[in-house]
Amino acid sequence: MQKYTIAVDAMGGDNAPNAIVAGCIEALREMDNIEILLCGPEETIRPLLADAADVTGRITVVHAPDVISMHEAPMMAVRKKTDSSMVRAMLEVKNGNAQAFVSAGSTGAVLAGGMIRIGRIRGVERPALAPVIPGKNHPFLLIDSGANVDCQAEYLVQFGMMGSIYMEKVMGVKNPKVGLVNIGTEEEKGNQMSKKAFGLMKEQKVFNFVGNVEAREVPMGDVDVIACDGFDGNIILKYTEGLASALTGVLKEELLGGGIKEKIGALLIKPALKRFKGRLDSEEHGGAPLLGVNAPMIKAHGSSEARGIKNALRQARTMIEGDVTGKIRDAVEKLMPEEEK
Repeated sequence: MQKYTIAVDAMGGDNAPNAIVAGCIEALREMDNIEILLCGPEETIRPLLADAADVTGRITVVHAPDVISMHEAPMMAVRKKTDSSMVRAMLEVKNGNAQAFVSAGSTGAVLAGGMIRIGRIRGVERPALAPVIPGKNHPFLLIDSGANVDCQAEYLVQFGMMGSIYMEKVMGVKNPKVGLVNIGTEEEKGNQMSKKAFGLMKEQKVFNFVGNVEAREVPMGDVDVIACDGFDGNIILKYTEGLASALTGVLKEELLGGGIKEKIGALLIKPALKRFKGRLDSEEHGGAPLLGVNAPMIKAHGSSEARGIKNALRQARTMIEGDVTGKIRDAVEKLMPEEEK
């Protein structure tokens, strides 16, 4: 059985280090073929491993006394704080000691580190953040969700390609459908960038482009990959999160704030409500991959608990097993003009 090593930022996220370490322990107990390099202050991490003697043989604590906070300038922090838990984990990947990276820390720092520590795949214009979001019919991948607020049409083509590979290799979707976010489904709709991107996507033969997708169709999940610039993508992401929270809150108020009939009704539909909540659970998919860099990188949600970290580690393992990075590298070469190969 082939084993894989994943470097983890133990100090990133709202619930670090406890939830991070607990998630690593859960992952090791469920997955026999992974080992973990846990990066952070050794004196802080060691006590949290006291009750995990059954898996500590597969955890190596890498001492990193410093931490990158959510409020620091990302690029400067990643360049200067080489003894931070996040940068140390990235360097373990860069130096070949680990095959993937996981962090629930600063999104900006993860993006900056992906560029300057791990590095871009040759030919990739811009790495992109790509969370999997629950949809009515199926989960879908939103790429880019905030890494690149200003884009060119060529970037969107690469986003579609990278997202398609991820959905096939990690989520098991055959021949994923890729759509382009727009204000209408017609080819001539949208701004200049959207029109150019549509034309380029229509011409390429690397992925299954199905045309423009209006915002109201995005949550249906009928299209597997939603390609857009990071500005629009971040708005879609935040609106989706806010709407899910609002709907859940309104439903709870109506069921629990009424009379006896409402309360009886709430009891009767409790199993359905539990399933509803499960479908909207962000921890189920672990985190958002940063696609287009030289190794699998997973940005877990900042508020991740142990289960979210465990699932982020599962994602990372699946990306390694599916050789997502290698597949993206090959596909980028197919999209490149002959003179650039």
